[in-house]
Amino acid sequence: MTVALRPFLPADTRRCAIIFRSSIEELAEEDYSEAQCAAWAALADDAASFGASLSDMLTLLATQDGEIVGFASLKGVDHIEMIYVAPDHARQGVATVLMEALEKIARARGATKLTADVSDTAKPLFDRRKFASQRRNIKQIDDEWLGNTTMSKTLGPAPSTH
Repeated sequence: MTVALRPFLPADTRRCAIIFRSSIEELAEEDYSEAQCAAWAALADDAASFGASLSDMLTLLATQDGEIVGFASLKGVDHIEMIYVAPDHARQGVATVLMEALEKIARARGATKLTADVSDTAKPLFDRRKFASQRRNIKQIDDEWLGNTTMSKTLGPAPSTH
């Protein structure tokens, strides 16, 4: 199936929140406890705040046949803040398409390096994209502590348009 990309619109908040929650609940369950997943997924409970967060960043949506199946956000010019794919579309190249797009945009904006604080679940994706682990982090969400890894990738120059 072909993956198309488009910008996030405020009307997409509900679908993105559903993808965010289901991705955490179904895909991260092997890496995090049920309580950790519940605390993490609850970050989308306040729809207005979640939507505002997505609007404040460059957020791209991945669609297939018009349905939103994933999203990714670039904070500033060089930090991947979020990348989530609906569980029924996971491991089908959706995240790769989103990552390639964010890398191109960051490079076009003048970034020489991309960083991300990556969940244990997403780490294999970032490893495949040639991101290198920098440090291990512990993040508190409510009463739960979740581990993630700061990863970075040096970007080459933007391809010449000549």
